[in-house]
Amino acid sequence: MQVLTLSRRRMDDPAAFTPELVSAETGRIRELYTAGALRQIWKRGDLAGAAILWEAGSVAEVEAMIESLPIRKAGLLEILALVPLEPYPGFGVSR
Repeated sequence: MQVLTLSRRRMDDPAAFTPELVSAETGRIRELYTAGALRQIWKRGDLAGAAILWEAGSVAEVEAMIESLPIRKAGLLEILALVPLEPYPGFGVSR
């Protein structure tokens, strides 16, 4: 299943985004991408945050991956939307 998330960084204290934290976050994102769990990621253009397309067996798996992100562990990432996706029926795929 695929899941779309929209997140925003909590920027109350920009100094909390240390080079070490950002490096750890980048490393974890690369691991998830390499494993095929994170399919696509975009930097949001409207505010500090990301839009991510996840591939997982369940929403719970996606939630666990989100919780593994260093910025989330530091309390600096807010998930604004977590949306399970279904195939578009206009292409002849039905459920």
